Amino acid sequence: MTPEVAIVGLYRILGSLVVLRWPFWGAWIAIAVDLCDLLLFDLLTPLNLGGWPDYQSFDKWADQVYLAAFLIVAIRDFRPLEKRISIALYLFRLVGFIAFEAGAPRELLFFVPNLFEFWFLAVVTVAHFRPAFAWTPARAAAVLAPLLVLKLIQEWALHVGRVFDAFTFLDALGAIWRFITGG
Repeated sequence: MTPEVAIVGLYRILGSLVVLRWPFWGAWIAIAVDLCDLLLFDLLTPLNLGGWPDYQSFDKWADQVYLAAFLIVAIRDFRPLEKRISIALYLFRLVGFIAFEAGAPRELLFFVPNLFEFWFLAVVTVAHFRPAFAWTPARAAAVLAPLLVLKLIQEWALHVGRVFDAFTFLDALGAIWRFITGG
């Protein structure tokens, strides 16, 4: 394990655990931490501490920390319907994670999307802003359908189209900045 992997791994773990205390804010922090781990790696790279041997595998293992924390909160705090859906979606993605780690191609992750993450965010966000809201099977289906479409787009971009593989996080920020400023 290189120092970069250890530093980013610790960052990912600590960022994941916040959800156990503050489900709403912690969930959003965990997602932000996940999204920014490549930025941290990019900032550490010039130090030449040893590099990054396999980001995709690291990312999937690090994801398991926040997903497990989300699952703990779902089991602990969610009402029965939200809890059952959460457990089913978590197990569905876990199957994909195990297959990926067993050597299945990265594209397989498109067929086992991490819908659990989006569902969890939806439930904690609704609970935060509308605590009296009651989920029903119809409401859950109405929310899960568009979330699935969005998640499949994201999974395709990440694992099939590999849209983001060609540049670093800092490259992406630079491109966004140039687009916004016209420079």
